[in-house]
Amino acid sequence: MQVKDKVIVVTGAASGIGKALCERFAIEGASAIVATDINSEGVNATVSDISDQSQALGITCDVGKEEEATELVAKTLEAFGHIDLFCSNAGIFTPGGEDVPTEKWQAIWDINVMSHVFAARAVLPGMLERGEGYLLNTSSAAGLLNQVGSAPYATTKHAAIGFAEWLSITYGNRGIKVSALCPQAVRTAMTAGGDGGVAGLDGMLEPEQLANTVIETLAEERFLVLPHPEVLTYMRRKTDDYDRWLGGMRRLHGRFEDIYRAREESD
Repeated sequence: MQVKDKVIVVTGAASGIGKALCERFAIEGASAIVATDINSEGVNATVSDISDQSQALGITCDVGKEEEATELVAKTLEAFGHIDLFCSNAGIFTPGGEDVPTEKWQAIWDINVMSHVFAARAVLPGMLERGEGYLLNTSSAAGLLNQVGSAPYATTKHAAIGFAEWLSITYGNRGIKVSALCPQAVRTAMTAGGDGGVAGLDGMLEPEQLANTVIETLAEERFLVLPHPEVLTYMRRKTDDYDRWLGGMRRLHGRFEDIYRAREESD
C-alpha cells in the first residue's frame, strides 16, 4: 500500500507512536487522517499539526469500549465515505505478575486486545464490500517474544498477534491486508523516565524512526513490522530451541527483576 491519497484512521494518536504515524502519513500525502484518542487535548494538537498537509479530523474515543469504536468508524465513513487503512495503535502497560488485580487484567485486555476486535468488527464490512482494505495492529516485540516484569502485557500482546494472524489468514484472499507492528523500546509516555528496561537493550527508537519502518513495510505489504530488526533473530532462536531461549529469558529476568519490582510497587 502507498499511503498517498488514502483515508486513514489512527488510534492512540494524541502522542507517541500514534502521533508520529499521523504526521508521517500526512507527509506521505494521505488524503484524510482521523486522529483519535481518549486524550482530547492531545488529539486536537495532532490535528493542528497535520491539517496543513491532509484533511484531518479529531475524534475523542475510548477504543476499549465497543460502542465508541463503532461510532468512530461510523463518523469516519460519514465524513470520508470509506477507510483504506485502520491503525489500531492504542495500548497500555501494566507491570506485575499473575497476582495483578483482576480489574487491571481486564482493563489491559480491553485496550490491548479487544480494541483490535472492536475495530475489525466495525471496519471490515465496508472493506470487504469494496474488496480492499488494510489493518495495521500495534502489538509489541513482547507479543512475539515475551515481557520480563509484566504478565498482563506479555499475555495481551501475544493475543494481539494471534488475532492479527487470524485476520490475515481469514480475509487475506478477500483483499484485506494485515500487518502487526512489533517494536521494542520506543520513546513514548510508556517508557518515560527510563531506558526501556529489557526492551531497551537494542536501543530506544524515536517514534519518527518507527514511522519510517511502517511506511516501508506497508509499501511491501509484509505482515511483521519490525523497527528493531534484531527481533527477527530472537524469534528464530526461540523457535529453534525453545528451552534454551527460555533459559536466556530467565537470566534476563534475574538481571532486571529489581527494576521491574520497583516499577510495580510505584504503579
